[in-house]
Amino acid sequence: MKINKTVYLPFFIISIILAYSQTAGALHILTPVEQLGKSIFFDKNLSINKNQACASCHDPATGWTGPDAEINAHGAVYQGSVSTRFGERKPPSAAYAAASPIMYYERKDELFIGGSFWDGRATGEKLGNAAADQAQDPFLNPVEHGFADPACVVFRVCNADYKYSLEKVYPGECDIQWPLGLDVNKACGASEALTLPVNVRQKINQSFNAIALAIAAYEASPEVNPYSSKFDYFLKGETELSIEEKAGFDLFNGKGKCSKCHISDGRKPLFTDFTYDNLGVPANPENPVYKINADYIDTGLGGFLEKPETSGEWQKLAKGNMGKHKVPTLRNIDKRTSSKFVKAYMHNGYFKTLKGVVHFYNTRDIKPACPGLYTEEKALAENCWPGPEVKANLNSEELGDLKLTDKEEELIVAFMETLSDGFFSTEKK
Repeated sequence: MKINKTVYLPFFIISIILAYSQTAGALHILTPVEQLGKSIFFDKNLSINKNQACASCHDPATGWTGPDAEINAHGAVYQGSVSTRFGERKPPSAAYAAASPIMYYERKDELFIGGSFWDGRATGEKLGNAAADQAQDPFLNPVEHGFADPACVVFRVCNADYKYSLEKVYPGECDIQWPLGLDVNKACGASEALTLPVNVRQKINQSFNAIALAIAAYEASPEVNPYSSKFDYFLKGETELSIEEKAGFDLFNGKGKCSKCHISDGRKPLFTDFTYDNLGVPANPENPVYKINADYIDTGLGGFLEKPETSGEWQKLAKGNMGKHKVPTLRNIDKRTSSKFVKAYMHNGYFKTLKGVVHFYNTRDIKPACPGLYTEEKALAENCWPGPEVKANLNSEELGDLKLTDKEEELIVAFMETLSDGFFSTEKK
């Protein structure tokens, strides 16, 4: 049958929109500040060599985390704008992260809650928003975007061709009196901060804060947090979990103890409690940091707390938090571009499979110790686990010897696979 293209094309477009609305929960039109944040998030010009955006390490297609299967399969740490520079940890997911509160210490349970980054160093105290505090750090990190001065970020954002510019969303933020004769573009290619008058510096800092808040607004939007997984449709009564998935959910909440930290209650559970834990994860032997420092140990939250710039009261708590890293959301934990795409898990990307993660939780304390620093693949092949990267403050109450069968491990994985956004329900009522 011959198709009338003038009729077919609009219908095709409408079909895409309807499919998206069913997949993402609802078609969300970004607000001006969210659209500004999105433009900044995907702008590669906002790096010293104009080759790296936030999305370079936080790709929607892979659950807003690392998009390179080859990197994930090994060191799991991504290079920065300067290709010879690497960080020390794998990229966490940017989705659902904006819900994390400003960091605080819960004295009753002796737990730090909230903040952003694996070690919590973006507390949210500066801008009243942990996601906004976090957004500023990569721009000025020499192993990420690589700028030596926030003025470089402000200058490039103010001169970018965005649909909603910084000036339109935050009037006056680009009204900056740059010193005569200063070639900002050239200066921003260097590794030193710009010399600016005090009043200009103050203005720059204010504009840099506005940029971070815009990014945080986008990261908090329904486009990044659509709650559109199969599990979400299940909670709304619009689809059913399979027998295996339902059994996995029961194990997740019961024998597996997963929900102790990855909270599954409520209509829109985030599958995290925003706390910090030392699970005894082994060091990743392929982490490129060891080429620079063979003795490197990731002390996590404790390492942040002991820094001189951290408040005195929190410094006193550093020792009891060494080796702890933030409990991530499990949403999109299995989101990938294909069944063969390799993802990396934990702060250092040691694990490459969800089955390996669950098996580690189940058997950490009952398997023999590997005689060396083994990869996950080698440890599983030889039926051992390397020792923890940090031995102090180990969580021994919620993992280590769960007495799960191999089948029960697989069922928990089956449930976690229902947490990927983009589920298109064919059973909607």
